Amino acid sequence: MTRVALVQLCSGDDPAANLPATRALVQKAAAEGARFVLTPEVTNCVSTSRAHQEEVLSPEETDVTLAALRADAAALGVWLLIGSLALKTDDPDGRFANRSFLIDPAGSITARYDKIHMFDVDVSTSERYRESAGYRPGSVSELAQVDGIPVGLTICYDVRFPHLYRRLAQAGASILTVPSAFSTATGPAHWEVLLRARAIETGCFVLAPAQTGQNTGKRATHGHSLAVSPWGTVLADGGSAPGITLVDLDLSDVEKSRHRIPALRHDREFEDPA
Repeated sequence: MTRVALVQLCSGDDPAANLPATRALVQKAAAEGARFVLTPEVTNCVSTSRAHQEEVLSPEETDVTLAALRADAAALGVWLLIGSLALKTDDPDGRFANRSFLIDPAGSITARYDKIHMFDVDVSTSERYRESAGYRPGSVSELAQVDGIPVGLTICYDVRFPHLYRRLAQAGASILTVPSAFSTATGPAHWEVLLRARAIETGCFVLAPAQTGQNTGKRATHGHSLAVSPWGTVLADGGSAPGITLVDLDLSDVEKSRHRIPALRHDREFEDPA
């Protein structure tokens, strides 16, 4: 059994103000026996203003949230997935990175993943997102190891692109992570079903820590951090309040599910439609 903790946050647009609540929940998770702790997307800063982000964000090398959480992982002796941080980059166009970090129990960064798929959508007449205007997309998928367990890293909108998850599973992933700041417009309809589908299709555990509540005056998030079994069963739901959700994973369930439905081995080549 591996005990994991999904940290659910209501991060605002001030990284310094967000950090104490994040650290307190990580420490609480470790105190309750979690070996692997996961925080949501944009743990450090949820903002809809690029100008404000320019003022408050930092490059990876000087980011205070990353430094503090690396120190906490080492002090607590836990694996920590920082679901993502919004970070300044040296891109000529000034766009930021939306980057996950996997931290080991010594506080070292063992993997990084930059979100590949950008949330460029018109959810409604009043809710419009152009993530690619502020963030540069990544281009490399990431398979990491947590205590020898292969873990595929993804972020939020990636969940709508099943081929990414299939490739990670076929590369060996037993756990898929989907830290998110999911829209309140799409969350009630799509959040759970998408996560369950990715678990069923791959025979992986899916762990999805989430932002929740009214993050800023213009941005609210769905919450409901989920842990889903390889058979598609919801093992835990974090509800709508900030906090931690603990769940014990039996990794033998991965092989059991894939033995019953060996779809990962049944790919066939086919021609595209005319």
